Amino acid sequence: MVTLEDVAKQAGVSLATASRVLNGSTRQVGAALRARVERAADELGYRANIAAQTLARGASNVIGIVVHDLTDPYFAALADGAMRAAEGEGMLVMVGTTHRDPEQEIAYVSTLSAQRVRAVLLVGSRVADPGVTGRLRDELAKYRESGGRVACVGQDLLGVDTVAPANRAGAGALARALAGLGHRRFAVLAGPEHLMTAADRCAGFCAAVEELGLPAPRVVHGPFDRDGGHAAAREVGDATCVFAVNDVMAVGALAAYREGGVRVPEDVSVAGFDDIVTLRDHVPALTTVRLPLKDMGARALELALRESDTPVVEQVEGEVVLRESVRRLS
Repeated sequence: MVTLEDVAKQAGVSLATASRVLNGSTRQVGAALRARVERAADELGYRANIAAQTLARGASNVIGIVVHDLTDPYFAALADGAMRAAEGEGMLVMVGTTHRDPEQEIAYVSTLSAQRVRAVLLVGSRVADPGVTGRLRDELAKYRESGGRVACVGQDLLGVDTVAPANRAGAGALARALAGLGHRRFAVLAGPEHLMTAADRCAGFCAAVEELGLPAPRVVHGPFDRDGGHAAAREVGDATCVFAVNDVMAVGALAAYREGGVRVPEDVSVAGFDDIVTLRDHVPALTTVRLPLKDMGARALELALRESDTPVVEQVEGEVVLRESVRRLS
């Protein structure tokens, strides 16, 4: 393999000079020296190292993506969409996961800013804590003042380009669709109270049920994951239909019912939200609200790379998808 040192030797220049020419440094090299280095690289068949170019340019080709939980298919799909879009732009990607710790999210932004990445994508729900949100906004403002770009997928609370899923509207549409199948007694596996995505979906569902003149759903809070859904499913009482505010909680609920000998949908119907890819092989197929997750990640990347200081907020509507986990009541 031809190395940068081989090129420097062939051109009769220092290793530093060869690096400045071939790895994209902002430091200027005279035209004659540049021509010698480029000619030597061509003669030897040298190919520049993209990672080295990135570091030499102050990480201008690096995108930092910060997600809550990469083991959750929701975040994996969003990150995949953003990463594929970044690849199409010739960008390198670094991914960090916060494990739903907002302090860790702030720390990631500070670290990525210090590394001078070109843009930061924040993927995940905000929390109902104005102090935490304010400190994150301040950290992002410092990064943007230094020339960095930011976009997020979630609530429009950070003053940056935002891809905002219509969580309330999607959950409300699902409630009306389920009521249209004859369901009157609902329960909501609502996730954590402080997580705004969970709160918005719960509120949208309950508001639609109230507008229909039906009894208020039983609301059970718990972790925003499979185990949270598994535990919460045991506390829903006599509901005919259970709505989990994300699909991974719904999968946990289905497992709990299966273990307890409760048939879905014969004994109870179950619905989720997101339409994660792993549902394709699940039995019974889960009723849910579909979001175009990969497209959302790609769009966030596009917004982060655009040249404008005026934030854009793009609402993304969900689509109710009725499947076998919900039955029509006579």
